[in-house]
Amino acid sequence: MSQAAAIERAARLIADADGLLITAGAGMGVDSGLPDFRGRAGFWRAYPALAKARIDFEEAASPDTFRRNARLGWGFYGHRLALYRRTVPHEGFHILRRWAARLPHGAFVFTSNVDGQFAKAGFDPAHICEIHGSIHHLQCLEPCAEHIWPADAVLPEVDDDTCLLTSDLPHCPHCGRLARPNILMFGDWGWIERRTAQQQARLDAWRRGARKLVVVELGAGNHIPTVRWYGETLGVPLIRINPTEAEVGSALGVSLETGALAALTAIDACLKSG
Repeated sequence: MSQAAAIERAARLIADADGLLITAGAGMGVDSGLPDFRGRAGFWRAYPALAKARIDFEEAASPDTFRRNARLGWGFYGHRLALYRRTVPHEGFHILRRWAARLPHGAFVFTSNVDGQFAKAGFDPAHICEIHGSIHHLQCLEPCAEHIWPADAVLPEVDDDTCLLTSDLPHCPHCGRLARPNILMFGDWGWIERRTAQQQARLDAWRRGARKLVVVELGAGNHIPTVRWYGETLGVPLIRINPTEAEVGSALGVSLETGALAALTAIDACLKSG
């Protein structure tokens, strides 16, 4: 199928749907200027201090790093928290919101991204499932309790040459020990999933009310395949948008081998012309 034909088919699926399930991985943020962590080289380009120390993504994004060196763990996540706070979501987020507003059942977001960009772009937080948690929420590192709280009071200052936090470390308000982001990390047995489980329950209830659902998957790769697997298990039409891993195994699928913003803009133009 040509790219033009795939765009036309994607537009028809969206126009005929009554609900839009938006599934998104890290590639969704690239058009907003967020770094691409694909592969060790991509991660080290974004964090040269970690490249110098030969620390890869799996090691940096681990609760063990917080235990060994709290200022390094918070240097990495504090830098990301500050970056996500100042990032402006690209126009593709707003295109998706316009599509959702026209559908009887609206939209729900299922994302492995922890950056909070969908909420920042105006999506209803009650219709967002952050399957790996959120950097904008904290929990106890131990954890001492099932408590999750907003990260609003954390104002990270990071030395870029060392990737170490220079401002105050955040602590658990219950036990006083170190706090960490409420994110599912690598080798993580202490993640508190209560908030995400509540989001998943709301998503499941929303799905049961949709009669003609279409999935628009954006920038979800095979390295951490949570998002891809989820969309593929639903048995509904799937529009997969990915510049390098766009293949779709199902006859219900549409493959668009391009970035998120370019694909959404092209589909939107086709919807307007139709």
